[in-house]
Formats: sequence, structure tokens, C-alpha cells
Amino acid sequence: MTERTRTCPSDEGFRAELLAVLPHLRAFARGLSGRPDFADDLVQEAAIKAWSARDRYQPGTNMRAWTFAILRNHYLSELRRNKRQAAFDEGAAERLLVMEPDQEAPLHLGDMETALQQLTPERREAVLLVGASGFSYEEAAAISECPIGTMKSRVARARADLARILDTHPRTGATSSRTG
Repeated sequence: MTERTRTCPSDEGFRAELLAVLPHLRAFARGLSGRPDFADDLVQEAAIKAWSARDRYQPGTNMRAWTFAILRNHYLSELRRNKRQAAFDEGAAERLLVMEPDQEAPLHLGDMETALQQLTPERREAVLLVGASGFSYEEAAAISECPIGTMKSRVARARADLARILDTHPRTGATSSRTG
């Protein structure tokens, strides 16, 4: 057994921190990709990369920000590698449209997921980091490797876009039924 394969007390602390951040990583990955299966793959790969680089992690620093940056970088690498992959997942779209009328909470969530996927990737990432994941503008800017002002602008524009998209498309999933 090599020195690297043994776990030490510091590995157990790292493991506990990594496990605690996994649900947050999954939510971020789902928001970025819009596909639960791809999100699970992203989280798994990010966790593997984080574990492999655990000797570079400094205990007491922000594990969430560190792992979010790993996940984001892997996501962008996957996008570059799979440029020819279609952005529209017809199966996912059909699953979003087939919902029971009495299940309002999932319907609202489906509306938001659909609206998020209509944003540009940069704006979607920004609003997920700041709005959904609770990172400060500074932390989100560091994760996205952009200036703080750019992050603030992306979040503001994403929020305005979401409001417009959700107002234009009522919860029924159809366009406005106003007559006039």
C-alpha cells in the first residue's frame, strides 16, 4: 500500500467537507447544464478531481467555492469538447411539459428551469452562483474568473431576463392568452 492510498485524519476532514458540498454542486450543475444525467456526471467528475487535488486544498478555506470552480471548469471543458452536441434535449423538454395540473410546486420549478435554460450561459452561471448558491459577487467573480463589475452586470441582466421570460410565458407553458 502506497503512502497516497492510505487515508489520514486530514483526509477524513476533507472527505466530510466534500460530502457536505455535493448537494450544492449538484444543484449548480443542474442549473448550468439543464440535464440531470449530465449534472450527475459533472458532479462525479468534480468530486474525483477535488479528491485527487486534496493536497492542494487549504483547510479552513471555502470548500464550496473551490469545488464550484472545479465543476465550472470541467463543464466548460466538456462544452468545448462536445461543440457538435445539440443544445436542445427533446426528451427533457417533453418531461417538463408533461406534468399533473394539481402539482403546482413542481410546475413552478419547471418554469424556472425552462427560463434558466433560455439565458446565455454567462448570465445563467452568474444568477446560479449569486442567486441560487448564495455566493457573494466577489466569490462568484472569482469562480467565473471575471471582474466583480462584470458579475454584478450579468446577475442584474439575468434577473431582468428571467422576469421578462416568466412574465411572457405564463405557468401553463403557453404564450399569453390575453385577447384584445
